Amino acid sequence: MAGLQSDDPVYQGYAEAKRAEFELHKDSGSDDHVVSSAGDHELDGIHDGLEFPTEEDKLTLRRVADTIPWNAYLIAFVELAERFSYYGTQVVYTNFIQQRLPPGSRTGAGGRDGQSGALGMGQRASTGLNTFNQFWVYVIPLFGAYIADTRWGRFKTICVSVGVALVGHVLLIVSSLPGVIEHSHGALACFIVALIVMGLGTGGFKANISPLVAEQYKRTKLFVATRKSGERVVVDPTLTTARIYMYFYLFINIGALVGQISMTYSEKYVGFYLAYTLPTAVFLLCPIVLFIGRNKYARSPPSGSVLANSLRVWRLAQKGRWSWNPVKTWRNLYADDFWDSAKPSHFRGEARPKWMTFDDNWVDEVKRGFKACSVFLWYPVYCKSNSGVSWHRDADSRYLSGLTYNQLNSNLTSQAATMVVNGVPNDVLSNLDPFALIIFIPICDMFIYPGLRRLGINFSPIKKITLGFFTGAAAMVWTAVVQHYIYKRNPCGYHVATCTDEAGNILTSDLNVWIQTGSYVLIAFSEIFASITGLEYAFTKAPKNMRSLVMGIFLFMSAISSAIGEAFVSLSADPLLVWNYGVMAVLAAVSGLIFWFQYRHLDHQEDELNNLEDAHYEDPHAVYNARYGGDQSLKIQ
Repeated sequence: MAGLQSDDPVYQGYAEAKRAEFELHKDSGSDDHVVSSAGDHELDGIHDGLEFPTEEDKLTLRRVADTIPWNAYLIAFVELAERFSYYGTQVVYTNFIQQRLPPGSRTGAGGRDGQSGALGMGQRASTGLNTFNQFWVYVIPLFGAYIADTRWGRFKTICVSVGVALVGHVLLIVSSLPGVIEHSHGALACFIVALIVMGLGTGGFKANISPLVAEQYKRTKLFVATRKSGERVVVDPTLTTARIYMYFYLFINIGALVGQISMTYSEKYVGFYLAYTLPTAVFLLCPIVLFIGRNKYARSPPSGSVLANSLRVWRLAQKGRWSWNPVKTWRNLYADDFWDSAKPSHFRGEARPKWMTFDDNWVDEVKRGFKACSVFLWYPVYCKSNSGVSWHRDADSRYLSGLTYNQLNSNLTSQAATMVVNGVPNDVLSNLDPFALIIFIPICDMFIYPGLRRLGINFSPIKKITLGFFTGAAAMVWTAVVQHYIYKRNPCGYHVATCTDEAGNILTSDLNVWIQTGSYVLIAFSEIFASITGLEYAFTKAPKNMRSLVMGIFLFMSAISSAIGEAFVSLSADPLLVWNYGVMAVLAAVSGLIFWFQYRHLDHQEDELNNLEDAHYEDPHAVYNARYGGDQSLKIQ
């Protein structure tokens, strides 16, 4: 794993405040040796002895990422096991719901030449339940995030969520057992309950595991380091956070890939009960690893009623800015000084509200968080437009499952069943997406992104997200063209999903299923640019005591996307599938253009937003309970 830690070889070291120069320890995967000069420094145990860059340094020196701490990899392994279990089961949902139980089968296995199935409810029911599942698992993160930020903290919330999800996995196994699977109504009821319970656990887990992994890296300030070659560089914590999420996403997709491939073959040759049992066994690694590393993780304690105060600040900032003239109202709400009136320094003495137990810097963090959340409002369109092919996978597409990624595991899986598979399970092709991600994530981290920085190209988060829209649109175009030729070369024309001969055998087009590869590879690049960057943006732009909540809002965009997707279910069947993919392509391309013109100004504010002064915040209820002994008459409203 050490070899994956090198961008430009700059490594996290341990400063000694009394030394003028010191060495940052050398990682075993690097040939470079870095020396950092100690200039002005902060005696916080994290930035001690580091040289901070001047404005000239920021403009002239190349920026690089730091080393990823090893406890972050431990948390990433927990995510790997959870994603193995989630995607290992989800990949077979489409066949479980849509296809009929094979004649004489008690497990749903189709064998080499047969089609695996269980409930036989058809493609629209399959797409609808898959879309509901994606909606559900991305609504729950809002609740999991709120509990973590205000009451339990991230680690405890993750542990409880793992326990809940485990119950859901057991119910999923029950729905597929021989003796249950033959009774479609009972199996369906148990399956739906399992989806709901698993969604509760998965949602609480997802909102908190992503901030927890990035919090393992403690440095927040830019600092200057010198490589062995003599080159002075600026080590950027934001780039380090981006690197952490790149490899976090890599772990996600390793889990997803292994889970999906192994479970599709388990489903096809043994049965659905095995495809649900093996992921549950792997999921049991999550509580074990969490327990073993419980004293190694850097944790943030809950901060009380942060959400309420952030909404109070927002409401206070709007005071006096509304007008009957909509143009004036728009200008007032988007004025540069909008947040200034809500800062504590704006108030004097008794005029300052009792709930204002924070400083001006925290208001700046809230301002930055609102900017990030406004960026996320475009993600439902991004997800929906690409669902024509499909989550996020976390985070994921593994995080952003909505419209784009639903179809990765639903409509494209159904499309594969209408082509020549030559013994390959129709739902195994979706693994090309995580496979491409596993290949291209290290390439982007070690070659493409550093190469762009060497050329002086600022490939900012906003640029990455915009490019994610366009590569998603390209994936939809590819899929639409494939679908067109399926209709053209199938004996039943526009009704390929129900095309059978007189003996009831399924008839397919003569197209080879591997022509779907282009869709999955393009979607993988779309995830690298948009989904991974969205995780980074949610973490770096959120107030430090609201990171789970902002991450939950980011994930909630997938739920909105899935809700929008329900309106497109009628297009998710013959003979309208070409229209389905074409509409998604247009949505993604147009949205990408609008997104860029709306948010390109944030490129120029990136450093400013990432390097705000540290904020001070205290839970107002805790402050006043301590001051007045819990007197309810003085409780803050």
